[in-house]
Amino acid sequence: MKYQMVITIFLAVAITNLGLSSDIAAGGNDFPFNPGEKLTFQLKWTIIPAGESVLEVLPIETIDGVQAFHFILTVKSNAFIDSFYKVRDRIDAYTNTEMTHSILYKKKQREGKTHRDIVVTFDWKNNKAQYTNFNDKLAPIDLLPGSFDPLSAFYFVRLLDYQETSTIERPVTDGKKCIIGKLAVIRKETLKLESGTYDTYLIEPELIHIGGVFEKSKDAKIQIWITADKRKIPVKIKSKVVVGSFVGELVSAAGLK
Repeated sequence: MKYQMVITIFLAVAITNLGLSSDIAAGGNDFPFNPGEKLTFQLKWTIIPAGESVLEVLPIETIDGVQAFHFILTVKSNAFIDSFYKVRDRIDAYTNTEMTHSILYKKKQREGKTHRDIVVTFDWKNNKAQYTNFNDKLAPIDLLPGSFDPLSAFYFVRLLDYQETSTIERPVTDGKKCIIGKLAVIRKETLKLESGTYDTYLIEPELIHIGGVFEKSKDAKIQIWITADKRKIPVKIKSKVVVGSFVGELVSAAGLK
């Protein structure tokens, strides 16, 4: 089983394919999240428990003189999955407190024999991003104005005011490329999970920029359910690919605004 796909699914809108709007629903800094928020998800492959993932908002930090939100995503496989494909991943993303662009992005990836230590720095004076993996640098790439890293983009999507059957866009970069992604708002839907019943928006990111199993799977799809309120909390994420279905469901939430 390709466990790294769980991470792709959980980040869903974050693998350089997030569609976002330039219109922020919240005014000023009245954002739907705040430091202290912690969302925990149970991950499954078909019906088999595979591990858990946690999204957290840490206290405001200063990065190169700029006040920044600090977002964290961790993914951990359970004991059963550990026996053949151990996963211990962590992503740290820093975005200015106005939520207009990324400042710094870090990814420590430990998946089976695959180890990466990625750092993406942002030079907004020259509109460049620099990707480094274990000190091996790639050539800097050009940034589009207002670009977000993958994880910060996930939080930015929560600032938007959705309308049914619409498509929204925003530039996103992983340090290797910077693209305009697209996100389709499909419909409103009531979702019943073990953690509760939620009124949600079902959204689907465009997959044209995702390779691997998604590229090889006919009718591949990623679906994300986000609460239809001011907090826009992700409560369920599901994929459809050739090797089966992966699902992440919210099991606990703390520090909500």
